[in-house]
Amino acid sequence: MEKLPASTGWQWVKQGFTLFRKQPGGMSMLFLGYMFCMLAVSIVPLLGQLLPVILVPVFSVAFVQGCLNIEQGKRVLPSLLISGFRKPAFPSLFGLGVLYILMAIVAIGASTLVDDGLLWKLVTGQLTEEAARAAIPESRLGLGILLAIVLYVPAAMAFCFAAPLIYWKQVSLGKALFFSFFAVWRSLSAFIVFAATWFAISIVTSQLLAIIFGRTQLMMQLMMPLSMILTIIMHCSFYAAYRQIFGLPVDESKTVSLDKSGE
Repeated sequence: MEKLPASTGWQWVKQGFTLFRKQPGGMSMLFLGYMFCMLAVSIVPLLGQLLPVILVPVFSVAFVQGCLNIEQGKRVLPSLLISGFRKPAFPSLFGLGVLYILMAIVAIGASTLVDDGLLWKLVTGQLTEEAARAAIPESRLGLGILLAIVLYVPAAMAFCFAAPLIYWKQVSLGKALFFSFFAVWRSLSAFIVFAATWFAISIVTSQLLAIIFGRTQLMMQLMMPLSMILTIIMHCSFYAAYRQIFGLPVDESKTVSLDKSGE
């Protein structure tokens, strides 16, 4: 993994837009299918609040596989949504989702050390809107959020490429987290530009809509499909980053089966 210049982050964003333009309909249908699956999972008794988060890594491989299909000249179909549920990747991808929740709990839970549990109560919905407005001015919520971010960022670096590494490289969960963390660390400036670019795109987009339509119901209705499209393009940008850092994805399970058939 070579160290990449900061400008590479901007190139990944551009490549994400290019990939999306080649099959916008296919990628949009994939995302709508994903949203439908998440809605269905959320109504499962007892686990409805946790499963949608746990399954994010499982479903995320559908989008990077869709990007690979685009590069290979193949159609992007909703059937890609089941890609992450295939063995041997599924157990590790599911474990990645569980680990993601645990790390989020640790990061937010640690904030209670400085803000008396206010951030935790806000995230878990334990405060009413009126109670939150009354408590925030007199609290150290800013310090709590800062501490949570400091703890969460290293975890986010480890999670960044873990799912596609598990899916395409057939590596263990621990190795995927390790390689992902150091891939981001070695090209940290590129990822800072990448994150800053997407932050700027989201802010500029929302402000332009507010200027043109005002803060009306129409603006909110337009923001929904636009946010969906930008989310899809962000997935495409992550694929571009993965491809440059780890090379063209190869289905290792197919490679193994071909090797065995040739013996």
